[in-house]
Amino acid sequence: MNILQVVPELNVGGVETGTVELARHLVRLGHKAVVVSAGGALVKELEASGAVHYQLPVHKKSLFSMARLVPQLAEIIKKEEIDIVHARSRVPAWIAYFACRRTKAVFMTTCHGYYRKHVFSYVMGWGKRVIALSNAIARHMIEDFGVPHERIRLVPRSVDLEKFKFISPDKKRKKDFNVGIIARITPLKGHLFFIKAMAKVARAVPYLKIWIIGDAPATRQAYKEQVQVLTKRLGLWHCTEFLGTQRDIPEILSQLDVVVLATVTQEAFGRVIVEAQAAGVPVVATKVGGVVDIISDKETGLLVPPSDPQSMAEAVIKLFKDPGLCASIAEKALKKVRALYNTALFVENTLKVYEEALSNFKILIIKISSLGDVILSTAAMRSIREKFPRHSHHISLLVGQESRDAVLRCPFIDELLVCNLKSRDKGLRGIFNLSEMLRKKNFDLVIDLQNNRKSHILSYLSGARERYGFNNGKFSFLLNHRIANDAPLMLPVAHQFRVLNMLGIESGDARLALWPSKEDESYIEELLSAEWLSSSQKIIGINISASVKWLTKNWPAQNILKLCSELNRRDMRVVITGTDKDLKTAQFLVNSLKGAKIINACDRTTINQLASLIKKCSVYISADSSPLHIAAAVHTPVVALFGPTDPRRHMPPADKCVVIRKDIECGPCYKEQCKEIKCMQAIKPEEVLEAVRQLLEEK
Repeated sequence: MNILQVVPELNVGGVETGTVELARHLVRLGHKAVVVSAGGALVKELEASGAVHYQLPVHKKSLFSMARLVPQLAEIIKKEEIDIVHARSRVPAWIAYFACRRTKAVFMTTCHGYYRKHVFSYVMGWGKRVIALSNAIARHMIEDFGVPHERIRLVPRSVDLEKFKFISPDKKRKKDFNVGIIARITPLKGHLFFIKAMAKVARAVPYLKIWIIGDAPATRQAYKEQVQVLTKRLGLWHCTEFLGTQRDIPEILSQLDVVVLATVTQEAFGRVIVEAQAAGVPVVATKVGGVVDIISDKETGLLVPPSDPQSMAEAVIKLFKDPGLCASIAEKALKKVRALYNTALFVENTLKVYEEALSNFKILIIKISSLGDVILSTAAMRSIREKFPRHSHHISLLVGQESRDAVLRCPFIDELLVCNLKSRDKGLRGIFNLSEMLRKKNFDLVIDLQNNRKSHILSYLSGARERYGFNNGKFSFLLNHRIANDAPLMLPVAHQFRVLNMLGIESGDARLALWPSKEDESYIEELLSAEWLSSSQKIIGINISASVKWLTKNWPAQNILKLCSELNRRDMRVVITGTDKDLKTAQFLVNSLKGAKIINACDRTTINQLASLIKKCSVYISADSSPLHIAAAVHTPVVALFGPTDPRRHMPPADKCVVIRKDIECGPCYKEQCKEIKCMQAIKPEEVLEAVRQLLEEK
């Protein structure tokens, strides 16, 4: 694997040290390790390990600077053929996220802090995998930033046990009692509370030495002066040493009797704790964040409330007075460090996350239009599944509420996502709510089979790096893989396969599919049985309307009436299908042909029950609508009646079919309303009857 880590700087610190250690081990294991930072004291050590370093000002909190760096980082990703970009801080994460959108690299993050709930921090939860250093940070990212639980991986920091020599506290104890705090000098690290606690400790410990290891950043020099003033005011200056930044932490720890972590806010982990424990130094720490993952109170350390100098002082004094407790804590802590926080385990777990991020490829198919169009897409879904097998690819399908049941048991997908663009997900707010849901799924690739403005927007806002669809001028610039929509007279399944061709999927099995259950089939058996259907009678199904929207597709009721009469004369049972909007027409047919015993199934079936019913038919007659597609999916011979639409664009692939369409000067007009509807009126019952006879003979 080729791994690129992005950090603000490479100066001394927990994040920086961990970055260098991981890079060194990646190189040892035969991977390529690249780091991008603004430079620092650890660059030479990084490069000496065999890793590659690029210096960019990725630490600057300037929108202009960040925007300028995106293409530069993208070029590095392409040049080094990076597989994974691992961001470890917020500014680098924003740059890395958009750079990954320009490349094929996978974006992931590690949360090193307990971030304030601010829009700037959300990017840390956008990784395909989000590494949390502790359970506290994992909960924080889930609860405050909405990161899905399945994307978070717990990988605590580690300590290189080869660097830290364990010295039991009872063998180290000398005249001086050295207590140290190892942290950047900032208000969050609680130095003022530490100094106040040491003033209390000094009254009980005669030879107390206070070591303050770490320095203040340029923006916190005033705070450092405040700490120094307090040290003098409390009479501790003579026994306190401000040692500044130290590179050789193992040497420092070999001389300390106690390490104090005085952090006042939620600590992500506390690397200094495991380093001290590896060296045999008992730790007194505030009970914040990830600290509780490392320290079991009175077992592997002592925990105290944050911002509480009195409790902190009492804990340090307790360790001073009880060498046996110190030794016990040190032994138990070392055992835990060896088991949970060793470098080999850290590297192994991080590599597992990398491998998982690369292997778990997530695909989203968007088809949010009518039921018939969703059924037409089942052939494409089959081919997508064949191209991307289940063991390494996860396929999700986004459909509208009205199409949900049709694909509920679809074997070609792993997850069904449902939207309701007529109510819950309506309008601009609905689109953004949907996109937020999709972004949390962390898709790698979107196949937009809908190809309208909404679907293109959703494709882009999903965060997927690869987005495929038609270049149709409807916001298609949001897709980065487009094919010209320049083949107007092409059957619908073949038309969809033009998009799939860009993925290396050739035109394959064009059969449609539906998956009614045994319960659906049993329901239809009971429905037909209740109508006194003879076993010798053939069933002819007629869909009596297309839709409320497309009144121009409807075959006139008088023509349906004549056809039903002729079918009855030939001892064929007619079953009419439709929705609740068709009940009036259905009743008209039933009342007009009382002797024909028409089976009225209007508004009596679900999608899958309708599929089971149509499957029972010897022939099914329908205008251009979803029941026509259902008939094709269940392989029932169909008579397809086309008027305002063109069968060369909309006819589903059927095993046996007869298409009836009249050449009218005004057609195909694609008008939803028309006063005359000449095209459908011109289709006579006699020619439909002849088509039925022809299909029955073929069958």
